This record gives sequence, structure tokens and C-alpha cells, in this order.
Amino acid sequence: MAVKVCKFGGTSMADANVINIVKKIIDGDSQRRYIVVSAPGKRYSGDSKITDLLYACHGELNESGTCKKTFALVASRFTGIAAQLGLKIDIGAVLEQTRRRIDAEKSEDFTASRGEYLCARIIAEVLDAKFIDAEEVIFFNADGTLDGDRTYKAISAAAAGCSRAVFPGFYGCDVHGKVKTFSRGGSDITGSVVARAVNASLYENWTDVSGFLACDPNLVDSPRRIRSLSYKELRELSYMGANVLHSESIFPVRKANIPIQIRNTFRPQDEGTLILPISRYTHSGNIVTGIAGKKNFTVIFIEKSLMNKEVGFVRKVLSVLESENISVEHIPSGIDTMSLVISADALVGKLERVKEGIKRAVEPDTVRVIENIALVATVGHGMSSSVGTSARLFGAIAAADINVKMIDQGSSELNIIIGVDNDDYEKCIKAIYAEFFR
Repeated sequence: MAVKVCKFGGTSMADANVINIVKKIIDGDSQRRYIVVSAPGKRYSGDSKITDLLYACHGELNESGTCKKTFALVASRFTGIAAQLGLKIDIGAVLEQTRRRIDAEKSEDFTASRGEYLCARIIAEVLDAKFIDAEEVIFFNADGTLDGDRTYKAISAAAAGCSRAVFPGFYGCDVHGKVKTFSRGGSDITGSVVARAVNASLYENWTDVSGFLACDPNLVDSPRRIRSLSYKELRELSYMGANVLHSESIFPVRKANIPIQIRNTFRPQDEGTLILPISRYTHSGNIVTGIAGKKNFTVIFIEKSLMNKEVGFVRKVLSVLESENISVEHIPSGIDTMSLVISADALVGKLERVKEGIKRAVEPDTVRVIENIALVATVGHGMSSSVGTSARLFGAIAAADINVKMIDQGSSELNIIIGVDNDDYEKCIKAIYAEFFR
């Protein structure tokens, strides 16, 4: 029988009322057998996410040797949820055991992971399902990457014969037997890993929105919902700031050709957005699938005559950045020019050293720094086969009186990325959306 893996985000775990909605969703489809949960999120504006409270617990632990004061807030939240749901589990004993282990472990990763752990214990009780601790089935290599072979085998073995199982998201176990977390939002990755391990027919990611939108709804009123997109389009949009789904969560399911569906816990009747491998993806007919962007980049512009003749030029420049542990987002280039697009945060306290290092390494004619740059990506499979797409894009930007600082088009012709002043970011998104969607 086909099975589905369902991941429920923090808003879906926020309180007992929402958890009852989640139970109804799961009970409504017998194929929804494997459930992955995040820590409870905010119940209302001004409320605290459980994970934020747990990071504060770690701070208190470092200062005083115990997290008792801050953990009381965490315990109160879970105690209230369990009481409202009328659960038989002795949540008080579980919470006290958890607090004692936090104090003993003194690990930020372990502390942060307890929101998912406690939530999964509760959801397993609600669903009368088997609780499978991620610490026992998800494993990391020494370099922090997922140990896929070991993980998939362990999950498959633990889930075998279960009519229903619940996994906590966000964490696993490192090579030293200690709890290690994914990056923030990593429960999406856990869901993808579980889906791969159980050979799911579909990975449903339940959140508080009805799928991907063509651009940020904070910038454009009621942007169009994307009915379907490819893994490649998702990767581009997620990387550039469309944060409905963790950008790394596609990799496990992509290898197994498992589709992802983004669904809304609060509007389960909505069909959401389907994310498909390219072999199963049918182009919608829209030239552009979506628009996304980020602010606060720095461009280091390097110019040197006959740069193209100098063997190893790019390697020498990048080695300077490697020595400072700085990654590069994009490298637009010309015959005698090269630009390094870098997150401004990565250059804090390092910019002058990087400039001097480049000067020593390649002796350029010019090194110039352009700060406060926003990147905007226009993404879609339809762009490569549509004549005049670039003309329309840049025409719309020009009509909005926006000066383009940088252009970078991927060789796949899946996207066009432009750099503009931070101050022009919102206006740029609106202009591109109006051109291709209105």
C-alpha cells in the first residue's frame, strides 16, 4: 500500500486546538502513516517559540549551571497542551527527566532539540502511534553531513510493521553519540529523510500557508499561488529567500523521485503546491514560475588587463576567501573583470583583509567594493523557450527607474539574477511581478 510522510510545522503544534486539527487531518487518510513534528511555535503575536525558549535555556545554563528558571516556561507550555488533550502520559516526569538531562549534557544542540522530542512524545500519545526517537535512527558523519546509508536502514527497520509512527524533527546523532541538530527549520529535512527511508509515495509538508506564492505577499498584494514546480525551481526560489520549505530538504526525496506537497493545516481543503522531479513535471505555460530575493550583499569588483590569459587567476582569488572561511554566492565575470557577490554578514570584520589578500594574490589593476546590494531572482523553466524574456524583464525594471548593478544568468537558463540597491529591492520585485503576472 502506498504510504505518505507528513511533516507538521511549529504553528501546527502551537496548542491543543491545532493539534486536534492535525489529528483529524491524519485520521482522514489511512496512507498518512509516518508523522514528523516540529517544536510548538507561536500561539499569538508576541508569544515565544519553544525552540527560542530552549536556546535561552542554554544561555541560562552557561551562566548559572542550570536552566531551571527558563525551562519552567517550556514545561508550563507542554503541561498545558497535555492537560487540554487529556493525555495519560506522565508529562511532568518526562519534563523533569528532560531538564535534568539538559543540565547534564550542557549541549546547545541537545537543548534546542528538546522541543521536537517533547512534541513528538505528545503526538505519539494523541495518535496512539509508535514514538521513534530521531537520536536513534538519524546519523551524521564526522563532517556534519547526513550518513544516508546508515540512516535510511535504521529508519526502515524501526518503522517496519508500524501502522503509524511519529518522529521528532530537527535532530539526529553525531559520530560521538551526541545529539546534533540540522540548521534551523531542519524538521523539513527530517521529513524528507523519513520519506526516502520508507519509500513514500508522497511527502506532505503541512504549514500555515497554502503553498508557494509567485512572490513575497508582504511586497505584492495577493500574489498568484504556484500550483506545481520542479525541484530545480524550488531550489532556486528557496535559496533566494522563499522560505516556505528548507532549501536542503529536497535532496533526499529528489534521489528517490518522491514528490513534495505543501499543504495548509488551517485550510486542509486547499490543494497547495506540488513539487515534482523534472521527469514528472509538466510546464504550466507560465514564462516565470516565481520571483524571490534577498538584501544585504557586498560585491567585490576586480579588474585586471589580460585576466583571461592568467592561469589560476580565479583559484588564487577564491583561495583568499577560503582562508577567511567565506563562501561566494555568485561570480559574474567579463574578459578582464570578475565580481564576487558575498553576503555582507560574512564580511563583517574581514573586508579589508580580503581586499588586501586579493591585491597580494593577483595584483589587480582595480579592486572596488559595492555595498548594500539586493539580489532578485526571476525563476522558471519557461524562460529558456520564450523569446524576449530578458527584454521584458529589463524593460520593466527600466520603466520603474531602477538601476541594475549586476546581472548573472545561470547556464541552464532557469533563472536570471540581478543586483540592485537595497533601497530599490521592493520596487524591483513589484515591477517584475507586474510584468509577468499582471
